[in-house]
Amino acid sequence: MTSDWRQNAATAFRCEKRPVVASGGMVVTNHPLASAAGAEMLAAGGNAIDAAVAALFTLTVVEPMMVGVLGGGVAHLRLADGSHEVIDGLSTAPAGATPDLYETVSDSLPDYQETVGRRNLIGPLAMAVPGALRAWCAALARHGTISLDDALQPAIRHAARGFAVTPYLADCIRDAAGDLARDADLAATLLPGGSPPEAGHRLCRADYAESLRLIARTGADALHAGPLGEALAAHMRAAGGLITMADLAAYRVALRAPIRGHYRGFEILGPPPPASAGVHIAQMLNILEGFDIAGSGFGSVANVHRLAEVLKIAFADRAVATADPDFVDVPVAALTDKDYAARRWAAIDPARARAWSAGIAPPESANTTHVTTADRFGNVVASTQTINSLFGARFSVPGTGLIANNYMYNFDPHPGRALSIAPGKRVFTSMAPMMGLRDGRVVFALGLPGGLRIFGAALQAIVNLIDHAMSPQEAVEAPRVWTQGGPLELEDAFSHRTLRALRDMGHDPAMVPHVGGGMNAIGFAPDGRMTGAACWRADGTGLGIGGGLARPGVRFWPDTVRR
Repeated sequence: MTSDWRQNAATAFRCEKRPVVASGGMVVTNHPLASAAGAEMLAAGGNAIDAAVAALFTLTVVEPMMVGVLGGGVAHLRLADGSHEVIDGLSTAPAGATPDLYETVSDSLPDYQETVGRRNLIGPLAMAVPGALRAWCAALARHGTISLDDALQPAIRHAARGFAVTPYLADCIRDAAGDLARDADLAATLLPGGSPPEAGHRLCRADYAESLRLIARTGADALHAGPLGEALAAHMRAAGGLITMADLAAYRVALRAPIRGHYRGFEILGPPPPASAGVHIAQMLNILEGFDIAGSGFGSVANVHRLAEVLKIAFADRAVATADPDFVDVPVAALTDKDYAARRWAAIDPARARAWSAGIAPPESANTTHVTTADRFGNVVASTQTINSLFGARFSVPGTGLIANNYMYNFDPHPGRALSIAPGKRVFTSMAPMMGLRDGRVVFALGLPGGLRIFGAALQAIVNLIDHAMSPQEAVEAPRVWTQGGPLELEDAFSHRTLRALRDMGHDPAMVPHVGGGMNAIGFAPDGRMTGAACWRADGTGLGIGGGLARPGVRFWPDTVRR
């Protein structure tokens, strides 16, 4: 089905955006200028990796609350030869970090993650060693076709000349204004005249433009062995942070193989630990395979109940499956085993909600971004990146325009746990840059921001595409649900009758404006057409490349030729 309208007794929704269809390449990001930067690379003859890197650098300018070169993330690449590679650029704890770095407030949810003085959330002790810049440069060097300088030009242009603030960015600045005002550089840039800018205000980032020019000349060493790193380390020393030049120099990108699951004839690929998505989406799909999802209908009470139960199962197991595999023995094979799924499936009561053995799953930020790109050569990229919370740790490195991450918040602040802090340990994440294959051919790639809600929302999009035969646009915009064992969140497209039925089954349902963030996706047809889709939950925009070069042998025919 390819219509833009879905309705049944449980829920109804109309797609708010239109998809883009093209054959020469596709870029979908959460900001139109970033999508344009990626499309510029494709139009110049570059590939999907070139497009993704250019888009991500541009997002650091125009979506500064979400992503930056001082952040981290995961990129899932399918290369033209059919191979897959996951580039792990997640942040790590500094060498000086210890399990008892913070004074905790509580040993139970909802305050489990909180610390005295918010020191794991705001300020210098909240920052982990960044990996984004190393990872983006590695992706370009390994698989790109253009220079780093070329990839950075759109970002430099928008930082130096300015760009129009969107309503979304204006709202984000307004929400964080109290903390931003305490940092002189952020206040000067983001709070002109002492107040948040209005939508349409032209925002220039001259210091950041100079930092990007330095990166264009010297690569990732500008941060990990050069002036930008020295500025960061000096600020850390002065402000009481832990990151040193030795930490920056020691950072290494990890190259990983994806987790592979199978669902109703499709192969589903996602990132491995320390990312949650690959393991737990495979686990949940294995369980859902035992139900007639299509026959029950999208948004039905039966299917919402099933989704809620598998989400609770996944979160109950997540604490042992999302830590850095260099520090924790992760039971990937056991969690993705079909027999294990059959045992979990058999324990689900079709008429009642139940509690599942639970582990602690510390909350993550919802402030992330996602890029999906594809080219005419067969390369596909799904990349999720973040500085963690809204505007990260809410300070910048003086004179550089670089905004710090607050990735230390993702560690368990209590000592002695699987996710506790350890020197050099990578943060865990819910990032879900996912791809689906059929008969070896990629049929979709997708991802989204949204913290803990990411891999549950990605799961639902995959079910929408496979079980409910939705178009990519419908799949990314469809109403979502989420729980990790507490309240069952439902977006407000669901009916009150559905809420009452779920409450009667023992759930604790609650209507929310949205679950997770702005998903984007690319669908691939057998004839080579690509469909780019972005949902209403962010400023997502798809841009496609069509047409092409002239037919070989065509020559200019001057109007002076004799007739």
